[in-house]
Amino acid sequence: MTEETPTLTGQAPPPVRDWPALDLEGTRFDPVLAELMREGPLTRIRLPHGEGWAWLATRYDDVRLITNDPRFGRAEVPRRQVTRMAPHFKPRPGSLAFADQPDHNRLRKPVAGAFTVAAMRRLRPRAQTVLDGLVDGVLRDGPPADLVERVLEPFPIAVVSEVMGVPEEERERVHSWTRTIISTSGGAEAAGQAKDGLYAWITETVRARRASTGDDVYALLGAAVGRGEMSEEEAVGLAGPLQIGGEAVTHNCGQMLYLLLTRPELMSRMRERPADRGPVLDELLRYIPHRSSVGLARIASEDVDLHGTLIRAGDPVYVSYLAANRDPEVFPDPDRIDPDRDPNPHLAFGNGPHYCTGAVLARTLTELLLDTLLDRMPGLRLAVPAEEVEWRRRTMIRGPRTLPCAW
Repeated sequence: MTEETPTLTGQAPPPVRDWPALDLEGTRFDPVLAELMREGPLTRIRLPHGEGWAWLATRYDDVRLITNDPRFGRAEVPRRQVTRMAPHFKPRPGSLAFADQPDHNRLRKPVAGAFTVAAMRRLRPRAQTVLDGLVDGVLRDGPPADLVERVLEPFPIAVVSEVMGVPEEERERVHSWTRTIISTSGGAEAAGQAKDGLYAWITETVRARRASTGDDVYALLGAAVGRGEMSEEEAVGLAGPLQIGGEAVTHNCGQMLYLLLTRPELMSRMRERPADRGPVLDELLRYIPHRSSVGLARIASEDVDLHGTLIRAGDPVYVSYLAANRDPEVFPDPDRIDPDRDPNPHLAFGNGPHYCTGAVLARTLTELLLDTLLDRMPGLRLAVPAEEVEWRRRTMIRGPRTLPCAW
């Protein structure tokens, strides 16, 4: 990768833009990303950590192309110090996030059954029972209540822990690790220690379940290792990101609930037409800024011409799903929440082989959370002015830190 990669048309390449880690209030769209979108379909960025620069694709069609094209792979990323958002970057060998085909399908297969639509249908009654218990406690204690602390955080963590097979007495310790890993506030040392703790625990758990016949994820992974379908190292690398997934549900739902609580017309629509909540949920998934900056890079394995720009073999490339979800060519008036938007082919859960493994679980938990809170808490409203809601700082997954509510 060179600093000045020429375009195929002979024009100078776009300048390298520094993209700092911003602490943004509310559901505000990242102004740096908005500027990069205006500059063109392909720009070049430098993030707070790592080395060098990387291409950034922001248009919907380009994001779909790159995430489906085997010429852009992940397997090379762990061997590089690609410019990145995260202060601590030490991928586990065998991680599904950095696997290309055919390894990706081989690794995903043993746990696929735990995340199917049928599996989520079976899980739903148990998840509803857990959620009802939490809401019962909130209603019993009366307003005001911080719904992040009382419901949005414990519910996804409890259900994800059940799906994964985390014993109840270990859940708080595991949650403490995952919470630290997605934060950037403690720096590389804190994140590194949390990862070491989590992955050591996962290693022990997978090892202990090699003869298991259970249907939780750790049992499935242990059995797959026992049958020789994957190595222990691969099983551990696969489990970590799945375990962290509950954190995203908490903060995404926090953003959605904040939008409902600050937009009366949207809240009325959800209450008056409960049978039509699905499309509104999809629109909120499209609209909310799920994360800070971008996720994981890909590396071009050969020269690729994109819009007359030469992406050379070895160049790192990022895609922004947030930007793709605001592409005006696909989503007219993209900065407006339109509950009747149809079609709505958002990319909130990703695209291509790396489409979120837990997407059906995340969608199920989100539906349960919003439906239950709206149905059981009439008159739900913020207990503080909207501008006093505290937001998470120095984090890779955005959302409210607290959500004080009354009803």
